[in-house]
Amino acid sequence: MLEVRKSSERGYADHGWLQTYHSFSFADYYDPQHMGVSSLRVINEDLIQPGGGFPLHPHQNMEIITYLIDGEIEHQDTLGNRNRLKAGMVQVMTAGSGILHSEYNPSKNHPLKLLQIWIRPHTQGLKPGYRQRSFDHLDGLNLLVSPDGRQGSLPINQDALLYLLKSDQSQLHWPLSSGRQLYLQVIEGELEVNGTRISNGDGLRIRELRDLVVNNPSGQPVELLLFDLADDNSK
Repeated sequence: MLEVRKSSERGYADHGWLQTYHSFSFADYYDPQHMGVSSLRVINEDLIQPGGGFPLHPHQNMEIITYLIDGEIEHQDTLGNRNRLKAGMVQVMTAGSGILHSEYNPSKNHPLKLLQIWIRPHTQGLKPGYRQRSFDHLDGLNLLVSPDGRQGSLPINQDALLYLLKSDQSQLHWPLSSGRQLYLQVIEGELEVNGTRISNGDGLRIRELRDLVVNNPSGQPVELLLFDLADDNSK
């Protein structure tokens, strides 16, 4: 079963300093048909204007993943972390029992583009934590996030795997294990997944299939995130 989430159908808000698209219900955008997939709760595509950003604010009981697509971001939190991340970098924040953090675009003339991702943890009230790593030098299919930090990925407190695909290859096969489902989020490019076309900003939920076949008919570079999630049998 394939369910397309078209880019043009996502929630949208323009705050001046921030233009943001919501794949799932978030903030003032509410759609009971799009509340997340399994433990995946939020995918926001944010464009932050020069000098703009999120001031210090709290979070609890969420694994918050940020993937930098273009530009730089300055992160600060109450754990004492203060870092500047560039495109191709990933940060993982375990909000757990509570954390305050801020995120700003330090540039005076260059917008910042990122994907903000929230995954529900398997346990409430965890000790807050923060990690980051650069993946900008990698091509092909690479694991960004996992429950155990395998293959140099960043660990999170949930049975969820997050892969980054950057490639111009013509085809990718992905076996879908029993009790799992996939969610694809296209960052750039046009793909054909088991005969279904998706492109920039589109999402695709995949369930009850034995094999996923991703074709790149144009041969142009593509970039997408692939979530491998435990199947919660949600509709």
